[in-house]
Amino acid sequence: MQDMKLEDVFEEYIEHHIQYYDGTSRKLLVCDKEVAFPEGKLIVSRTDLNGIITHCNQSFVEMSGFVEDELIGTPHYILRHPDMPAAAFKDLWDTLQRHEKWHGYVKNLRKDGAYYWVYATVIPNIRNGNIIGYTSVRRKPSRVKINECIPLYAKMIAEEKS
Repeated sequence: MQDMKLEDVFEEYIEHHIQYYDGTSRKLLVCDKEVAFPEGKLIVSRTDLNGIITHCNQSFVEMSGFVEDELIGTPHYILRHPDMPAAAFKDLWDTLQRHEKWHGYVKNLRKDGAYYWVYATVIPNIRNGNIIGYTSVRRKPSRVKINECIPLYAKMIAEEKS
């Protein structure tokens, strides 16, 4: 996965380096700018068993700032914002491996360095008793819940670093 590019970022940014669970790493250019989740829209994507995006709807393309060709075939963690604790994603994967539905509030990173919050529901796609992939539907989150998540996630990240 490629590092973020300066020409894609439109504001002042802070550089971060993120290490993903699969051992890959990436340079992130993160802006302190929130893009509001649009009313009445749903973001939908599907991935294979390894979290590689196989389908995305137009709302996903628009909110992420990527074009569809940049998303398809890319790990879903391309959207991982450095303010998201690894424990949240561990919980997601643990839940899905039990063939259960996962819900949570997620801060996503856009291609341009801005961010957006979602309330995500992720379900395993099961055929003949086997998981063949995953579907994620994201909708507009509650601002009250976001405000609860911000200090909680910061605390979780601090604990992960200690």
